Amino acid sequence: MASMLDGCTPWPEEFVDRYWAAGHWRGYTLDNLLRDWALEYGPRTALVHDGTRVTYANLNRRVDRMAAGFRLRGLRPGQRVVVQLPNVPEFVIAVFALMRIGAIPVLCPVSRRAAEVSHLVRTAEAAGYVGPSIRDGFDHTAMAADIATQGPFLRRVFTYEPPGASSPYGGMAVDSSGCHYFPLGSVEAPPERGLAQTADQVAFFLLSGDATAAPELTPRTHNDYAYQARAAAGLVSLTESDVYLAALPAESNFVLGCPGIVGTLSVGGTVVLVESPDAAACFAAIERERVTLTSVVPAVAQLWLDALPTAQADLPDLSSLRLVQAGGEPLPRATAERIGPELGGCRLQQAFGMAEGLLTFTLLTDPDETVLATHGRPLSPDDEIRLVDVDGKEVPEGEPGELLARGPYTPRGFYRAPEHNARAFTADGYLRTGRLARRTTDGSLVVTGRLNGDR
Repeated sequence: MASMLDGCTPWPEEFVDRYWAAGHWRGYTLDNLLRDWALEYGPRTALVHDGTRVTYANLNRRVDRMAAGFRLRGLRPGQRVVVQLPNVPEFVIAVFALMRIGAIPVLCPVSRRAAEVSHLVRTAEAAGYVGPSIRDGFDHTAMAADIATQGPFLRRVFTYEPPGASSPYGGMAVDSSGCHYFPLGSVEAPPERGLAQTADQVAFFLLSGDATAAPELTPRTHNDYAYQARAAAGLVSLTESDVYLAALPAESNFVLGCPGIVGTLSVGGTVVLVESPDAAACFAAIERERVTLTSVVPAVAQLWLDALPTAQADLPDLSSLRLVQAGGEPLPRATAERIGPELGGCRLQQAFGMAEGLLTFTLLTDPDETVLATHGRPLSPDDEIRLVDVDGKEVPEGEPGELLARGPYTPRGFYRAPEHNARAFTADGYLRTGRLARRTTDGSLVVTGRLNGDR
């Protein structure tokens, strides 16, 4: 087994053997899986955004060409690249293209600003940045240029413009710090021979769930993320006739792979990208594209419910929706009870998840009370969880305790964070999630909130 990227903590060998033997890890990189999906589902629609529709064959072709373009413009295998894009096809294309050349995307919300982005560049020693030139009045290119002057790392900036818009920065340029600037739309070249990569390497970094200016970087390997997305797709019986609405930010673990974008692509379904969870835009997309499932946080669920008109004749047609996943924070019972009946008669699925790993879901076959009141059970049969008190001892059944987890998609450490890892993981490799939870009599978990203090 090849050693993981320096600064990452590998799974111990006995666990590697266990996850391979169970069939969880299969040795395919995500970018190679995309090649397979393009062969299998070629003419089907992979991505929809406003009036743009991208087939599987075209998606893979664009990934190939952008990958070659990134290499031509100086990106190399192993380099880290901060990706800060809205929910547009270019997000999916750029992330897969970077993985295809062996570069490692660092997925950053488009809402983050200089303090957080410069922290990511320094921590990851990022050589590249992919982001909007200007978005919502904020100048991302100027931010990247300023970060480039502060250190030796950032040397390639790729600026995204919406279709039809021209960059205020013009074409390619080099600044006084030696940083090169390229319009993302121009980044393509004839495809090259694929790079041989191993699936136990880091595919990308997700940001830890702590909403701070200095989040930790969570390394996700090809093996563990392909398994997570595939298992989550199986859990919700995803098929090629499903249409997934990415309403929350695409770089979040919830939307990217629970089953989200990657899970939907793995079965030949269609991903509809919207740039805001605004109710009117999402209802229009659900109606137009016959969306079958989506993921929301409680605040968005409440926004959607509040936006429903009172007059029956004015209600949007949400009848195509079969499943709405709710996660992120505890869902108020009153909101949970309204989601199914008021959003097209869909089924609610409660979820708990972290970029750092552990995912739990209620099942489609669970009784209503389980769905309304719990976060379900862990995704994998090899997820190991413990609920412990402040002394690290197991709490009695039904009592709340800190949720600890380890498993085939829960990394064993944050990137280049040895001191934090010493606090965040037990000696035997369990992640201290920092969340309080209890078990119900049927074995479901109820996550009640965050622990106080730094873990």
